[in-house]
Amino acid sequence: MSSTATLTGIHDPSSPEYKKARRRYLKTTRNRDSHVDSEWTLFRAAEKKYKTRFPPPDLSNVLDLAALDESRVNEIGLGGWMGRRDATEWKEISPGRKAYVLPRIPGLVVLPSTVSHQEQRDLIQWSLRDHARNPNETNLDTHYIVPQDGIWNAFIRSQQPDGEDEMIHPQASSSSPPESCEALQPGPRKLISNDPASPDNFQTIATSPKVPAPPSNTVSPAPASALVHKLRWANIGWSYHWGSKQYDFSKEKVEVDPTLRGLCRRIVKSIEWTDVFRGGEATEADWGPEGPDWMHWKETYDPDAGIVNFYQTKDTLMAHVDRSEVCATSPLVSISLGNAAIFLIGGLTRDTEPTAILLRSGDVVIMSGPACRRAYHGVPRILENTLPTHLEVKEENDSEWRFYADYMQTSRINVNVRQVFPMGFNPHLHDARK
Repeated sequence: MSSTATLTGIHDPSSPEYKKARRRYLKTTRNRDSHVDSEWTLFRAAEKKYKTRFPPPDLSNVLDLAALDESRVNEIGLGGWMGRRDATEWKEISPGRKAYVLPRIPGLVVLPSTVSHQEQRDLIQWSLRDHARNPNETNLDTHYIVPQDGIWNAFIRSQQPDGEDEMIHPQASSSSPPESCEALQPGPRKLISNDPASPDNFQTIATSPKVPAPPSNTVSPAPASALVHKLRWANIGWSYHWGSKQYDFSKEKVEVDPTLRGLCRRIVKSIEWTDVFRGGEATEADWGPEGPDWMHWKETYDPDAGIVNFYQTKDTLMAHVDRSEVCATSPLVSISLGNAAIFLIGGLTRDTEPTAILLRSGDVVIMSGPACRRAYHGVPRILENTLPTHLEVKEENDSEWRFYADYMQTSRINVNVRQVFPMGFNPHLHDARK
């Protein structure tokens, strides 16, 4: 494949998409302060760079490891979005397995095209049909009375020949919010900075109140077909309380799907962790009181929490740090499905310039170790028109998949799991000792 792709859509200055984006850009920036970016952190500047709709962001500094794989040539050219294989330094590890580490981010492992085409389809179906439903919490549950079998299955029923598009009613219309709900505060949303979880503060976290978010009193009844595209997340395992950014251990843990659990454990076992951490910069103190435990992960890694993120092409995930797990160093396994995305990962503060990585469907990222698990990271851009052909409808009799294929045309799904408690930590015994 040549180093330059045919310009299409937003990348072609003569196209209607480009001209429309340019008009919108000129209109929205007409009165913008020319010094607005002077106070941005390096991470914020990178987010802004890749979020911008016009001009299309330059991806020449984005690491695109798919470029190393000749079998992905056609996929790389989709949408005109291409990074570079040499955008940042990397090293291949684990012979016989496509696995790469980035020396500037100890503990980060990138595994391109690790999830097979069929597994990608299976995970997409599982995410929408089987997982985003009771008893797993979703973002829609706070505000809507969602059917027990989830919004996706309600949508599928509406698409049948004799089906009706079910109206989903707001929670606020059914009754007054319970007194235990957190009151809605006027003004812009406030960012929450939680203390890192650890064995020392586990009891405080476990016993602190986790007040439910109140249902919105401004949402209106909506058909299932409309709400499908407003699905943003579905919880995995231990319940995560967004208001405090802590786990709510008072709620019963939902078992992690055995197929997903098995896949993630196989991925972790496939890595030669000696190649990842040998000679690393982290001291034993950085790993916590018990010291490094990476040499045991092949036996001890057992994910018990996580989230499925559902992105539409205009969605973003802003810079954040995962501080909620008592086990702050074990692998967080993240699987990309659908449209490609720009992933940014920096350092312990937003003042560290982040590394940009292009993640495509089937790629896996592992964040592990003290430096990587406490690094700021985010997804500032979903790259439109990058759905690989193996996720499109291939056969006329592939009638069930066509609904998923249509949804995925403008979507990205990210499945990520992690281990909340370190090896040998029993939350019940620990709590009793206190």
